[in-house]
Amino acid sequence: MQTSIPCVMMRGGTSRGPYFKASDLPIDTGTRDKVLLAALGSPDAQQIDGIGGGTSLTSKVAIVSPSDHPEADVDFLFAQVSVEDAIVDTSPTCGNILTGVGPFAIESGFVQPQDGETLVRIHSVNTTSLVDAIVQTPNGQVEYEGTTAIDGVPGTAAPVILNFKDIVGSKTGALLPTGNVKDTVEGTEVSCVDCAVPMVIMAATSLGKTGYESKEELDQDQALLDRLESVRLAAARLMGMGDARGKVVPKVGLLTTPSEGDNITSRYFVPSNCHAAHAVTGAICVAVTTALKGSVADGLAIYDDELPKHCVIDHPSGNIKVTLDLNHDGKQLRVNSAGVVRTARKLYAGEVYVPASVWKR
Repeated sequence: MQTSIPCVMMRGGTSRGPYFKASDLPIDTGTRDKVLLAALGSPDAQQIDGIGGGTSLTSKVAIVSPSDHPEADVDFLFAQVSVEDAIVDTSPTCGNILTGVGPFAIESGFVQPQDGETLVRIHSVNTTSLVDAIVQTPNGQVEYEGTTAIDGVPGTAAPVILNFKDIVGSKTGALLPTGNVKDTVEGTEVSCVDCAVPMVIMAATSLGKTGYESKEELDQDQALLDRLESVRLAAARLMGMGDARGKVVPKVGLLTTPSEGDNITSRYFVPSNCHAAHAVTGAICVAVTTALKGSVADGLAIYDDELPKHCVIDHPSGNIKVTLDLNHDGKQLRVNSAGVVRTARKLYAGEVYVPASVWKR
């Protein structure tokens, strides 16, 4: 016997995964995680017995429900399902998968569509932050086709505008969790920054890299990956995040100078391999780091203005642009909000089946 669960498979930004209504999943967290592992086919490198794509970018889940938050329409719980381990991590959020939440919420009846554009106010449960998503809805219908291109995704689609609010201290409660703009961890200079997602950020050259390497080159450098993990775990403890073994946060970023016309170059790790493009939340954190005087990005980022309004980040598949609302009160940098433009596409809707033994209703 098998149990069927309604779901919609969507591409959100540069990621992909099933979107579920929370009411269609088990209430018990342990049972829910077993269901998600079974649905995606983990643990298995190919996820051959599920609908996962065998990579960290295609083994993600969105769980959506009406929200009780006074400033939100829907709650969004993100789950990163490990490909090769039986682990479901709900400690981070994912700005790419979040891109599909607005369209999913409208088509699920959680939000009434407007003619032209529809605002969907999202409460990101993982980080207790708020995100406004503007979805294209001509004639009151979600429009997926359009002319907006984002690097890392072939073709074009309708834009989804995301404005991230209340993003400082997403997990640690502070922009600089260690109290310092720069620390030395295991002999390497790092900036530990928590904005949209907690990150451990380093200059690529401090680890003997140029910062322009491809994802494939970096993923094949086991000595580098081991070094990054060692620094990440030590930095996590300094950030007050405890033992980060088996967890996907804090993330790691390697920075270097940008190509012509951009502001910074980043290689973002998720965390055991390099992202094929760049996470949205990670891009926000990197962008904010470039505005921090004395950080590891100071001297690498190139801006015309002292306090940037936009940050264009080079990544392995192209670039991503972050719009920043920042101000400095004379003592510290204040982050009011950050915005990005993404796209999403509904791939299919139906039911995913899991063994009845995993979830007995």
